[in-house]
Amino acid sequence: MTVEILVLKETAAGERRVAATPETVKKLIALGAKVELEADAGRSAGFPDRLYLDVGATLADAGSRERADLVVCVQAPPVETIARLKSGATLIGTLHPAADPARAEALQARGLINFPLERLPRTTRAQAMDVLSSQAGMAGYKAVLIAAELTPRFFPMLTTAAGTIRPSKVLIVGAGVAGLQAIATAKRLGAQVEGFDVRPETREQIESLGGKFLDLGVSAAGEGGYARQLTDAERAEQQVRLADHLKNIDVIVCTAAVPGRPAPRIITTAMVEGMKPGSVIVDLAAETGGNCELTQPGQTIEHGGVVVAGPLNLASMGAVHASEMYARNVFNFAALFLKDGELDFDWEDELLAKTRWPDMPPPPAPAPTTAAASE
Repeated sequence: MTVEILVLKETAAGERRVAATPETVKKLIALGAKVELEADAGRSAGFPDRLYLDVGATLADAGSRERADLVVCVQAPPVETIARLKSGATLIGTLHPAADPARAEALQARGLINFPLERLPRTTRAQAMDVLSSQAGMAGYKAVLIAAELTPRFFPMLTTAAGTIRPSKVLIVGAGVAGLQAIATAKRLGAQVEGFDVRPETREQIESLGGKFLDLGVSAAGEGGYARQLTDAERAEQQVRLADHLKNIDVIVCTAAVPGRPAPRIITTAMVEGMKPGSVIVDLAAETGGNCELTQPGQTIEHGGVVVAGPLNLASMGAVHASEMYARNVFNFAALFLKDGELDFDWEDELLAKTRWPDMPPPPAPAPTTAAASE
């Protein structure tokens, strides 16, 4: 029986992305699936319904949610939508079940096979499915453009009839995917760029993009390429050295994150108050509390002449390319178990087993042998 796939229309405020593009829908159909699309699901991302219909998709009807075997989305659907999905269906998206108890309960109550893609193991094999990386790249890019718009200075050095304009000094805090993209973007705009990360192994990556590695003498290398939490002594040392350095910085873009935890507080109020008037801070970590103590998620404020912006869902600002990358991530993940028009899960595959939520139950213990039982 041919598997039915439903592409949901996103309902979260400000969300413009879509979980499947005409390109990936065509590939899903080639794998033997039937694909239905909720009306205007891709319109905000630049993909009108006709483009999907041209590659073989059909528009969803009132019963599509109850029929679909596989449902794909960007953000987690509302509880009322989850309640209408077919019991036992498969759901793929950035679901963050632990962030909302009601959502978690609904996902389990329907007996869904949930694949929150933010749980995907970050291995070499998983790179083509890594939504965190693909979307962080867009977020880092957009953050620098926001900073360039907010700052009252030029980014590049300019030689004019009125004299020479020195380039802006830009500091990128955090050298993950978002931070590295921010470094590259600020460099392209002509700024004098520094990158700061407590993981010393990022020095080479920062310098390869033309940035200067800011070494504050604190190392917090962790597992899986992430930073560990700093000790109180390490944090105090870092803050003293960073506060002194920030006095000459024009723009800060914060991108530091620790998986599953609130964003580390790196920029204190005292540091902001020591910065030059007209300086700008753009905090990508606003959604998880912010790297700056003054960050207010979703707002741009001014404190002592310093502008602090806490934009949310920056990837959605680049909805066309963000959707193309996200949709390819989703397709590559779905291709692990979509074969000949059917869903075939190999739970020995760590990408499936470790991404599934709730966690897979442990296999039953082997039955004792006759000899062991008689001892």
